Order: sequence, then structure tokens, then C-alpha cells
Amino acid sequence: MTGMSDTTSRILRLLSLLQTHRDWSGSELADRLEVSPRTIRRDIDRLRELGYPVHASAGVAGGYRLQAGASMPPLLLDDEEAVAIAVGLRFAAGGSVAGIDDASVRALAKLEQVLPSRLRRRVNALQTYTVPMAYSGGPTVDPDALIVISQACRDLERLTFDYRSREGADTKRLVEPHRLVSAGRRWYLVAWDVDRRDWRTFRVDRLEKCAVDGIHFNPRELPAEDAAAYVAEAISSAFTKYEAVVRLHAPLAALAGKIRAQDGQLETVDEATCLLRTSGDSVEWLAAWISWFGVDFEILQPPELVDYVRTLAARLQQATRNGN
Repeated sequence: MTGMSDTTSRILRLLSLLQTHRDWSGSELADRLEVSPRTIRRDIDRLRELGYPVHASAGVAGGYRLQAGASMPPLLLDDEEAVAIAVGLRFAAGGSVAGIDDASVRALAKLEQVLPSRLRRRVNALQTYTVPMAYSGGPTVDPDALIVISQACRDLERLTFDYRSREGADTKRLVEPHRLVSAGRRWYLVAWDVDRRDWRTFRVDRLEKCAVDGIHFNPRELPAEDAAAYVAEAISSAFTKYEAVVRLHAPLAALAGKIRAQDGQLETVDEATCLLRTSGDSVEWLAAWISWFGVDFEILQPPELVDYVRTLAARLQQATRNGN
């Protein structure tokens, strides 16, 4: 019984090494596990019988590598990996990917069945004291579309799909996909639009009939720091009905932490004031956001924002008088 236990433990350690996505020579594995190369070859054969696709290559640079197979064999996870997956599955249930909630619950049930009690307590504690904000009726995306898009990004293969714009117009698109970006409950595809010869962002929940066309392309340089920054800029520019310039009576250093790059730009005027350049799709939102800074300010433009704040100030003053 002890010999069988030792063999099982050794094979599990061998599998853990192979899952590190690198080539291992037989001698390296033998040294790590303190056995002979012959024993390693036998253990590799046992793993193959269990369904693990262990590829062996000959030569000086050869060795053993775990590859993708036709079926899903068991995985070995360390404590941190198991906790991360369990937490991810719990929060994926009720997420923005259509149909993933049921699959997440099934996978989580299997994982928690075999989690040691010490790890289950960690997962339960995080779940108990973390409250996600639910957004009902939000857009969901097809998980198959995410898979097709991500593989096309990886393989540098063009995509075709039907796309519905924000205004409701339907168009057919041919693109060179670059990256997928997850922004809250929404997913965006950053891609080079072949027909429009320019970079574009596409809401994945507005895509239909997404498919690769079998044509490969050379990658292009994105005109941004990264795909996430490009999407943030695109989202910001989509709501630029009003461009605002506001003088804030506070030093730039005191406000810098409250303003993200995609929300606006701050410029120093002097030691006591700075200038904010921002934009928004409504004067109501702009007024509320600027007031949130908690400092005195002067609106330089646009006139619509000046008029709205003046009217709001009069209304608030009247409300105060009525209260007295």
C-alpha cells in the first residue's frame, strides 16, 4: 500500500511539473523526483493512459511537454489557484456573458466538493463579506462569439460580422481583430475596419453572425498606449455633446487623484488654481460631477453649462428660503 501511495504521489508531482508549460528533459524530471529516467518513462506512460497528452520530442533540445488533448483530464491546482478559480466562478454566475451563470454554478459545485475545508472557509469568507452591485437587464454577450473573436486575435485572422450601431443602423463589417476589452458588464472589440481603413471599437453584444473568413493579416500598430486606453478614449469621445472648461480654486495636486485620464485633463494656472477640461453628454451630469470636487469653481464654457448652473443655483437658493 505504501508503494502504491508513493507512486501516486510521484505521478501527481510529475503532472504538476508538466503543467508549467515548458519542455522538461527526462534527466531533469528524474532529478526533481529523485528517481531513474526509466521510472519517469513509465510514469509518463501512466499519465497518457489517464488521458494526459504528454508529447515527447527527441534530440538535444527535446523533452516532455503537456499539450492540449481531445478531452478534459483532471487538473492539479495549488491553494491560491483553487481559491482564485472558486471566487471567479462565484462571481461569474450572474455576469455579463450569456449562459455562463449555469455553467459557473455546475463547475463551482464540482470544485467545492473537493476543496479542503481550509480553502472552502477562505472562499466563503470572501463571498460572505463581498456584495456585488447587481445590474438587471444589462446587455449580455454570446460566449461563443468571445471565443471566436479571441482566437481570431490570437491567430491574426480576419473576422466578418453583422453590427448594429448605437443609432440602430445595421451594417456588415470586415475587420482585423486586435484585442477584446472587458469594461464592466460590456465587452468591446478593438479592430482595424478593412473597408473604412481605420481603427474602430465594437460592442460585442451588438455583433451577430461572427465568423473568421480564413484570411490572415499582418498586425498593425494601435494608435494608443494599449487596447484598454483606446476603448476608454472611444467611450469618452462618444459622449462629447458638451466640451467644458472650468477653473477650479484648488491646486492641481489636491485634485489629481479625483480625476482619471479618461475623465478630463487638469492644467496648473497658479499655486492656488487649476483648469479642468472635460466633456459630457449632459449639462446636468457635468454640473453634478464638478460640484463633487468640493471646491469653488468658475465655468468658462460652454454657455449651456453656465446657464444651467445659474438656474440650479437660483433653485437651490429658493429651496433654502422656503425651508426657513
